[in-house]
Amino acid sequence: MSNDDATPPSGRGARPEPTDDTEVTGSLRLFPGGGAVDWEKLNTRARIAMTRAYAPYSGYPVGAAALLSDGTVISGCNVENASYGVGLCAECTLVGQLRMEGGGEIVAFTCVNGDGGHITPCGRCRQLLHEFSAETMYMLTAEGVTTLAEMLPQAFGPRDLAER
Repeated sequence: MSNDDATPPSGRGARPEPTDDTEVTGSLRLFPGGGAVDWEKLNTRARIAMTRAYAPYSGYPVGAAALLSDGTVISGCNVENASYGVGLCAECTLVGQLRMEGGGEIVAFTCVNGDGGHITPCGRCRQLLHEFSAETMYMLTAEGVTTLAEMLPQAFGPRDLAER
């Protein structure tokens, strides 16, 4: 993609391509179209959430944090259960928090393990995040920043139902 004559990508399925208006400065990453994500703030909130995880069976605490389109930051942690199958991933409790705070769209997301390292949501949680994501949602993973559309290509969700 040439920076001289290309229009920055947008919408689901768009990959965040570097352009002249994309900068990385400390903990801020600016994306085409404006808006800054303070990844350090999200990482800190995810790590704090991870310390609240209830993971006595797996010993694998997880914390997640998300930036909403209105600038609000929410977080969640995993909550296990003795019957294993009914445990909640950190993304699930994060979405519960999103709904409790009045809703909104997720524009940026990160998830960490007990060591504070970035991890990638499972397929079920990617679908859950898709339900509440902005048109383009950025994710900080162990491999860097990507979009949810990259992680869950051709996803089916609420926008598909609205088109009927």
